[in-house]
Amino acid sequence: MTPLLKKSSSDIHDLKKYRPVSNLSFVSKLVERATVKQLVDYLEVSEFMPKRRKHHSTETAVLRVLSDILTAMDNQQVTLTALLDLSAVFDCVDHDILLSRLQSSFGLGGITVTWIQSFLTDRSQHVLFNGSLSIEIMLLFGVSQRSVLGPLLFLLYAAQIFDTIASFGLSGHTYADDSQLYISSACRHPNRR
Repeated sequence: MTPLLKKSSSDIHDLKKYRPVSNLSFVSKLVERATVKQLVDYLEVSEFMPKRRKHHSTETAVLRVLSDILTAMDNQQVTLTALLDLSAVFDCVDHDILLSRLQSSFGLGGITVTWIQSFLTDRSQHVLFNGSLSIEIMLLFGVSQRSVLGPLLFLLYAAQIFDTIASFGLSGHTYADDSQLYISSACRHPNRR
């Protein structure tokens, strides 16, 4: 893994300002692209695909939340907003929970789940920094940052959050980049329409 500064303006001597990024081979990315295509096709045909917004940023997410708030105000609804900012979310994915959700929530099984399990497990990392190589450690959690398949696996992992939000009659919006997930939900007063 190669450490990269989270922001170009960060202090290069502060090790907390770095994030690990996997160096994936070209062949690995080709296999992942084929896997993502087949998986997305299956999820869309089966109507299991969680709602997602391509090419959206924090700006479009904020505009969407603001639009919902203004619409609620126009309809004389009370709006409460809860914001959740999770850092390093791709590193927090529990493999067992993800594999279980792929089977129970998305109908995946057999060789597909076995392949995804092999993609996730038995990964290790070490870091080369200033000519020094760290010890190798096993990765027990997370999906590879900058991988092709990682963001889709994270979307499927986190989909239950939005099912829970919707089950209470609330709307949820999200934006995720390679290091953070932003979730907001708007609550409308139950006695007003």
